[in-house]
Amino acid sequence: MAGISDHPSNDTRSGLDSLMLLAFIVLIFLGGSNAVAVRFSNLELPPFWGAAARFIGAAIIFWAILLIRRIPLPAGRALVGCLVYGALSIGAAYAFIYWSMLKIQASLAMIILSLGPLLTLLFATAHRLERFRWRGLAGALIALAGITLAVAQDLGTSIPMPSLLALMFGAACTAEASVLYKLFPRSDPLATNAIATTEGALILILVSLIAGESWSLPNASATWAAFSYLVLIGSVVLFYLYLFILSRWTATATSYSFLLFPVATVIISAWLTDETITLRFTAGGLVVLIGVWIGALRQPRVAPDEQEPQQGIAVEPAAPPSPGCA
Repeated sequence: MAGISDHPSNDTRSGLDSLMLLAFIVLIFLGGSNAVAVRFSNLELPPFWGAAARFIGAAIIFWAILLIRRIPLPAGRALVGCLVYGALSIGAAYAFIYWSMLKIQASLAMIILSLGPLLTLLFATAHRLERFRWRGLAGALIALAGITLAVAQDLGTSIPMPSLLALMFGAACTAEASVLYKLFPRSDPLATNAIATTEGALILILVSLIAGESWSLPNASATWAAFSYLVLIGSVVLFYLYLFILSRWTATATSYSFLLFPVATVIISAWLTDETITLRFTAGGLVVLIGVWIGALRQPRVAPDEQEPQQGIAVEPAAPPSPGCA
């Protein structure tokens, strides 16, 4: 697979290829199924309360892991970075995402959220963390054309404009959170997730109170299954699995999962929810993914002395993942 590091970790050389390939396939399936689970959760739980309850459960699990492993909490600017990340990537982003998915089908949601790597690249350029590249701008324009192709026919009818804009704001929040996180000292990913999910849950509870939502637990078994999946698998396991792969592959190779999440979502949603996938929608989705690949994932050729050391790229944890994972 293109972009996979040829230098595995020192203690995992034996059987690494098959293990990592299996982990990558599982990551794609889990990431793609999250949007479908959110749709099931929204059938019975109000969106903001449903998102808050999900991250309350995830936060409890993360704090339990921290206590068991005795992982120290970040302090100073590192703590500020965790709080900024939590407010944007969970509190703001998931408020937009959950609300938008009351009206937007899971497959379209994942195509929009797959813009995460491209938006991250553009925001990193704006914050002067990376150099401006015309390829990034071209990719953004191609992806925008793909979204227009996919939704233009249904925009304003089955796809309300406010819901579409909310979903794009959600993708932008997660991308900006990842960029801002890089401006602060690095902290342990598990500690970051514990703090971020706790703060995000508190923000979502406040939004739920302002919206006047009723707080209740699910009644239907399907809603319970979706909610439990989102807490344990869609948050804790997915976040950990992403970091597991990122620590052993290059950042570029791992980021290709964002292109494959929508593929898994289309298959799962068509199977479980009978979503209609039209030819126009499929074509638009492919154009979006091509734009993301050109703008954010296809690496420009550089001179050998300008490249970062391979080991440094492979083990860099970046920000704990929520972009594109619903």
